[in-house]
Amino acid sequence: MSVASIELPEPPQAVLRAARALQRRQERKETGKFLVEGRQAVREALRVPGVVEAVFFRWAAAMDNVDLLDLAKEAGVTYYGVSEQNLATMTDTVTPQGVVAVARAVDVPLKSVLGKKKPKREEKPGKKHRRKDVSLVVICAQVRDPGNAGTVIRCADAFGADAVILSSDSVEVYNPKTVRASVGSIFHLPIVVGVDLAEAIAACRKAGMQIFATDGAAGTDLTDLDAALEAPTAWVMGNESWGLPVEHLALADHTVAVPIYGQAESLNLATAAAVCLYASASAQRASN
Repeated sequence: MSVASIELPEPPQAVLRAARALQRRQERKETGKFLVEGRQAVREALRVPGVVEAVFFRWAAAMDNVDLLDLAKEAGVTYYGVSEQNLATMTDTVTPQGVVAVARAVDVPLKSVLGKKKPKREEKPGKKHRRKDVSLVVICAQVRDPGNAGTVIRCADAFGADAVILSSDSVEVYNPKTVRASVGSIFHLPIVVGVDLAEAIAACRKAGMQIFATDGAAGTDLTDLDAALEAPTAWVMGNESWGLPVEHLALADHTVAVPIYGQAESLNLATAAAVCLYASASAQRASN
């Protein structure tokens, strides 16, 4: 696409006001929409049919985002050109990346996740599709930091988890910082929100999954699990500051500690989740 062929209409004031309002949680809840900032996240959102409602490009960054403009056109998504000042009103970052999208909510019901699913890879033509059970899930219990929640989603995506469940007392998944920290992974795998922790664990167990809860004081280390990691597993990750309370640990089949060999007192929540998910994913792939 040449410079001369780029045509970006200016958005009506009502459209701008509606996008700005999505900075507020109440507005996101009422409209079922949220903001997506940054090239990678907007690209992944545009690849999901029907998710993106509109894309706003900063005029000065138009040439840097020609590929995203092409994606928006191909998807039939409305797009606009805005000033740096107007784009800044849609984001809480100090230096916005030059593109912001308005997307529709993507969370799914718990029951839609813990059933049968189609394989991720296409089978050969004429071959009957096999269906497999969900084998790896991460449950965030009272995770309050949006950056941690978004990073857990990104890690779950990277290690091939089937879903992420955020308990009803966790941070909002559509918080701009959560969306930004996921770097587009929020559009790659099912996200379940607003579920009571006990209900989520019961549903995972009913689906044939073992429940592992992380606890730094547990007598069992991750390295002690060996073949147990090959089985379908739901990992329960607790709050950043106080972890999982006793009554929540009691809901799990086993409590597991991530071993620390150096002098660090503990691991960041998202880092611990990454280690556990990697261990499970590696064991499951090896067994298959």
